[in-house]
Amino acid sequence: MTSQRPALHLAKLPVQLADITAAAKVIGRSVIATVCNESRTLSEICGCNLWLKFENLQFTATFKERGALNRLSALSAEERRLGVIAMSAGNHAQGVAYHAKRLGIPATIVMPVGTPMVKVENTRRHGAVVVVTGATLEEAGAYAAELGETHGMTMIHPYDDPLIIAGQGTIALEMLKTVPALEMLVVPIGGGGLISGMAIAAKTLKPDIRIVGVEAELYPSMYNAIKQTHLPMRGDTLAEGIAVKSPGKLTTEIIRHVVDEIVLVGEPEIERAVADLINIEKTVVEGAGAAGLAAVRSRPELFAGRNVGMVLSGGNIDTRLIASVLTRELAREGRLKQLSLDIVDRPGQLAAVAALLAEAGANIIEVSHQRTFSDLPAKATLLQLVIETRDRAHLEEVLARLSAAGLAARCD
Repeated sequence: MTSQRPALHLAKLPVQLADITAAAKVIGRSVIATVCNESRTLSEICGCNLWLKFENLQFTATFKERGALNRLSALSAEERRLGVIAMSAGNHAQGVAYHAKRLGIPATIVMPVGTPMVKVENTRRHGAVVVVTGATLEEAGAYAAELGETHGMTMIHPYDDPLIIAGQGTIALEMLKTVPALEMLVVPIGGGGLISGMAIAAKTLKPDIRIVGVEAELYPSMYNAIKQTHLPMRGDTLAEGIAVKSPGKLTTEIIRHVVDEIVLVGEPEIERAVADLINIEKTVVEGAGAAGLAAVRSRPELFAGRNVGMVLSGGNIDTRLIASVLTRELAREGRLKQLSLDIVDRPGQLAAVAALLAEAGANIIEVSHQRTFSDLPAKATLLQLVIETRDRAHLEEVLARLSAAGLAARCD
């Protein structure tokens, strides 16, 4: 993969800039032209000039509205009457359901088992019939194809469709209009529809711009297809929106020609990116939407000193999961820690430990005694504490005070 492709390649692709500009007119005022703002704080942290495209601020909190509306608008009167069907892990489902309802088109959505409940309930709220079945997106897709054929419904594919790709490409038009000086675009890859459309638009308007795709390490399907590797795909990722085992045939060929690099990011990096966007930008982004920031943080040498545009592709994440991500990030930063201490089992020992921690400025979050299930002598007890500190340096200070008092704390 090279940094620049001859114009000949672009001219032969199944989606052209004209298709994307036409899509921009079709979706018009029905889809928000979201803001694209520079993040001064993240720019300083990442060592580049970072611009964020807030697609998580769409009505359904996802960019998927763009392609869905463009595809739905092309249906014939008979196709609208018979209705549409789609398979989705959540965001495409909401885009199709919302705009199908607006246009008076019956919609059925097939979602795989394990889809976050916030996405399932939001899809139902938009008026679609929701069927939850299949262990993977591919299994859900097979069921959707069968059901759609039986009832004469039109399949609205989440990514392998020229009209879907053209709709998603409108994001790049908006970004380059707002920030013409962008030198790189960082885009998450699931099935490949978003990056395909954006890359075609951006490369046509600005041939020297670099396009970097991002996948979760647990689901490197497009990476495997392009690089001819065989990395395994397995497990639960925070970025379930891009956990696709079989990328599109159409999108794979487009990406082969117009995407310069694909970066794989691990779960800790994705979690940290979600937490950073909440803590720094005060914006809620799901794992897939935060994948771009995870890539920039984990591979700073690719982006150093450049004008980088990043798509925050969606914000549909369970509140319970947000809480877990933020708590785990506090633990990584040393601001939340679980300690284990062996103490004598007699009155006043817990109070003494609590007083010492209070003097050190640490806050006790949880306390538990374990007298039965331990190897300690009968007159001893295992004291387990969860404490809150200001930062890792403060944690080290607290541990030093405990040690000086003869209490050797173990960090669990």
